Amino acid sequence: MKIKYEFVNGEVSEIEVEDSLGELLVEMDRQEYNINHKETRRHVLLSAVDPAERYLAAEEDLLQDLIDEEDHERLMAAIAKLQPQQRELLYRVYWNGEKQKDIAAEDGVSERAITGRMKKIYASLKKFME
Repeated sequence: MKIKYEFVNGEVSEIEVEDSLGELLVEMDRQEYNINHKETRRHVLLSAVDPAERYLAAEEDLLQDLIDEEDHERLMAAIAKLQPQQRELLYRVYWNGEKQKDIAAEDGVSERAITGRMKKIYASLKKFME
């Protein structure tokens, strides 16, 4: 019986083997294919399981992720309740990474005024999140 063998480098060679050995090699190839095929069918994209496309880790990590997500949702809802100018200042400081002294200079106010506004924003967020 002739058996094709493909080397790692891609070279293909055909060799002559006894029928019993050839049948054994063919059977082993078939079993390997079936096992690999079975494994492939069991794999599911995590995005299909978790629409937020997060990695599903251990149970305690998942619980913490859910708590963090709830906290994030509460925070975003609290931010939405802020006055527009407060929201803008918060975004400029945290999301845009602008320094308070630069914002103060641009707005023509003191740095203390911006610090005071930020304290009011923190207090409002704390109140909205309770």
